[in-house]
Amino acid sequence: MNQNAYIGHESQLCGVEEMRLCGGKGDGMRLMQLRNGKGLELTVSADRCADIARLRYRGENLSFFSANGYVAPAYYDDKDAGWLKNFTAGFLTTCGLTAVGSPCVDKGQALGLHGSIGNTPAERIGWEMDDDTITVKAVVRHAQIFSDKLLLTRTIACSKQVNAFTITDRIENVGGETSPLMVLYHMNMGYPLLSETAEVYVPAETVVPRNAHAAEDLDTWNKILSPTPGFEEQCYYHEFGSRPGLAAIFNPALGFGLKISFDTASLDCFTEWKMMGYKDYVLGLEPGNCTPDGRDVMRQTGKLKFIAPGEAKTYSVTVSIIESAAEWEALKQ
Repeated sequence: MNQNAYIGHESQLCGVEEMRLCGGKGDGMRLMQLRNGKGLELTVSADRCADIARLRYRGENLSFFSANGYVAPAYYDDKDAGWLKNFTAGFLTTCGLTAVGSPCVDKGQALGLHGSIGNTPAERIGWEMDDDTITVKAVVRHAQIFSDKLLLTRTIACSKQVNAFTITDRIENVGGETSPLMVLYHMNMGYPLLSETAEVYVPAETVVPRNAHAAEDLDTWNKILSPTPGFEEQCYYHEFGSRPGLAAIFNPALGFGLKISFDTASLDCFTEWKMMGYKDYVLGLEPGNCTPDGRDVMRQTGKLKFIAPGEAKTYSVTVSIIESAAEWEALKQ
């Protein structure tokens, strides 16, 4: 018998439910809770760039949710490292679109940490569903008078057949001048997926420590520690060369994990953010078209990307659940 005969409403199994938060710094924020009916659950934050605030599989949390909790974009502080005051993290925080990484002064312009796009509400957001896919579409505008004018059109396509989803971003320069273009997909793994028993796999050609502190533990870049008071973050840059872009984590204690796939032709940088702190316990697996060293450094090294007037560029990242130890072992082969 057709499955539809057993249910009164499709949301009994899958779909999207829209809601608003009440109270605290997240008061009034719009959220879209997406379920694919096979155990995958995403919470899309409409007022924060249609980023993914929570990611769950079969009821278990996969992402890091910072001590800040939900924070509305009205609290955004663009000075220096003020971005950290409302960094919810979640599974995905988008960084950019004209600045990523350390606060700096570039060409006379003072730039705060990680840019403003992750604190920009979607102007238009909606969803649709068919037999195969649940699709969320959003438009986010990064624009200012006398400055850059970029339009981000985001599509999140979540399969109803397998536990995977793809984020596709089309960024168009709708202004009259060439603009820097920096994008980093700040994807944050959290407990219980992230614990001492978790295994990390990033099959890059080379691994480069960001600084001397990271270099001290270069040989154990993939070892997950217990939460450690006073832990100083460590960043590693994974360079794939001709290899496909891939990063994965699996926790044998849970029996599942996830992998992140991306095209290194467009997202040619990959940052591992290892932060094993007490209550700040997170592993960032972050594809991007830049490193988080700041726009001034990217310009000085000749690695800064640009987008011309009328030009559009597309970036895509796919996240898939690894559902068994056998699947994990096959992936590593």
